[in-house]
Amino acid sequence: MEQKSLANWLKIVIGGTGICGTIFYLVLILGIGRDLIEKYPEFSYWFTPWTVFIIISAIPCYITLIIGWKIANNIGNDKSFIIENAVLLGVVSKLAAVDSGFFLVGNIALWLTEMNHPSVVIASLFVSFAGVVFSVAMAVISHQTRKAAQLKEESELTI
Repeated sequence: MEQKSLANWLKIVIGGTGICGTIFYLVLILGIGRDLIEKYPEFSYWFTPWTVFIIISAIPCYITLIIGWKIANNIGNDKSFIIENAVLLGVVSKLAAVDSGFFLVGNIALWLTEMNHPSVVIASLFVSFAGVVFSVAMAVISHQTRKAAQLKEESELTI
């Protein structure tokens, strides 16, 4: 697959992920929240903390999509193995780790304030673990991209 074609496919996937995420966060989460308030008005005080929590947890996800778009642009310009991509992948790794920790701590805090169910906290453990796995994978890819970029620079200097 050519670099431009690969970059275009990456951009399609990134754009689709952004659209699906927006639908998930705005339509499903907020819509389900409003429906739950109508059915169970005694939980109405949960809506605002949960909405703020969910929106804050979405911010690193969208920053990651923006970074992914930049990496796709670099790939399209035949700059796959450059230090900039390694740095950007490192940022993605850190964002995933921070978001995973925030998601777990936030769920525990909401549980301690009696705005969360224990089963949701247990489920958040699995979601947070998946985020940590993603974070480690991005750190490894960042490291390997950095090494490849250094090898590329060395080979370009050798005639």
